Amino acid sequence: MAALVLFGGGGDLAMRMLLPSLYFLERDGLLPDGLKIIGAARSEETREEYVARVRQSVETKARADDAWADDAWARMEARLDYLAVDATSAESLRPLKDKVGDGACTSFLAVSPSLYARIVTAMRAAGLAEPEDRVVLEKPIGRDLDSFRQIDDAVADAFSENQVFRIDHYLGKETVQNLIALRFGNTIFEPLWNNLSIDHVQITIGETVGVGDRWPYYDEYGALRDMLQNHMLQLLCLVAMEPPSDLDPDSVRNEKVKVLRSLRPIRPEEAERVTVRGQYVAGTVDGETVKGYDDERGADSDTETFVAVRADIDNWRWAGVPFFMRTGKRLPEKRTEIVIQFKPVPHSIFDQGDRGAIEANRLVIALQPEEDISLSVMNKKPGLDQRMQLQPIRMSLSWGQHDQDARPPRRRIAYERLLLDALSGDSTLFVRRDEAEQAWKWVDEVSEAWAGAVSKPHDYPAGTWGPPEASALLDRTGRTWNSGHD
Repeated sequence: MAALVLFGGGGDLAMRMLLPSLYFLERDGLLPDGLKIIGAARSEETREEYVARVRQSVETKARADDAWADDAWARMEARLDYLAVDATSAESLRPLKDKVGDGACTSFLAVSPSLYARIVTAMRAAGLAEPEDRVVLEKPIGRDLDSFRQIDDAVADAFSENQVFRIDHYLGKETVQNLIALRFGNTIFEPLWNNLSIDHVQITIGETVGVGDRWPYYDEYGALRDMLQNHMLQLLCLVAMEPPSDLDPDSVRNEKVKVLRSLRPIRPEEAERVTVRGQYVAGTVDGETVKGYDDERGADSDTETFVAVRADIDNWRWAGVPFFMRTGKRLPEKRTEIVIQFKPVPHSIFDQGDRGAIEANRLVIALQPEEDISLSVMNKKPGLDQRMQLQPIRMSLSWGQHDQDARPPRRRIAYERLLLDALSGDSTLFVRRDEAEQAWKWVDEVSEAWAGAVSKPHDYPAGTWGPPEASALLDRTGRTWNSGHD
């Protein structure tokens, strides 16, 4: 691989995530020898000015992680270059092709997806879409199935499917990948991973931040398209997919597509029973009074900032097991987790009373704020009491938790793994076209069901876990959301 081109190389994503990720890869000696890193953006600035901005961003992040090394930066600085371009113009891109040279090029489009079609068309005309080249696309691609297909058809005119890497940074998280190891590398979990042992699954992505000045984007997408269509459905697929035959990229992605095809459609007449949409109003988060969404926007809006959905997977493994997903802005805490709630024991030989009620086992896969995998089990309380008393204990399955002298590895930026895989051509953790189409198809059905409803999103005060209807979604089935403090 001769070059990595970052379109939008001076923007927020590049400066905050991509370039620091590349620095950490450089520090660990993982970048290919001779790789050029070329920033490409509209801003008229010299290479020296661009490198200075990159250093400021990278050094701030690296020093916060106690990972700054002058020699690593010197190596990365030698790779860096910059060119001011209009990425939608083939004529403007030809000098960029000259900088890339004759070797293979990976282009990361860290720009608005609305520009993808025009950019890839210009890239093809400028010679940046040759058979050995690759393109990385950041989500969301389109806002529904039709717009996704329009954009992706343009991409397909320039690049074959094996050259296209549709990125979802959640798949680069260490704990998400560890879910595959947990399921398929251990005999104790997979035999229980079905409707005979599992009662239900919860997926939560909570954010304390509001929309703020991003409301023009958010008004177009909302929580459903911004979070559930990609991040949450990807996590659902990894939990629910069948064991692939091997770790070949298509073997894994074939199984994920099967899950998406098995999702039960949500009809308009049942939307109110199995979905909840909400919008935050003024409230308190982290001790501070914050505005509601309409106040930030300056006008009334029906855009949802919170969504909760019950999804059912109609196949043999998961028949009868509900998957509950919720995500929202201005929630009480930043938390991303997957909860596997097992069924209770079929019959208790222990009296309830003062011996303690038996709690069903629960596996919690936490992604934010800290990455952790824990399993709750019932255990005898220590002591000589002749009447056996039980208590739940939480066992951590994470690296180094039981070694007091172990120093856990640096928490990697999710983009590190994904950039490395894109450069090496490994598409396992990237989204295939038919996978994205199936996700959009299901989400469009939810959106259409909402469109036929008269009700607006339910209000919820900032700093709460969404509207009361989100709790009722589980309450009516005799279940409750995980509190996060178990």
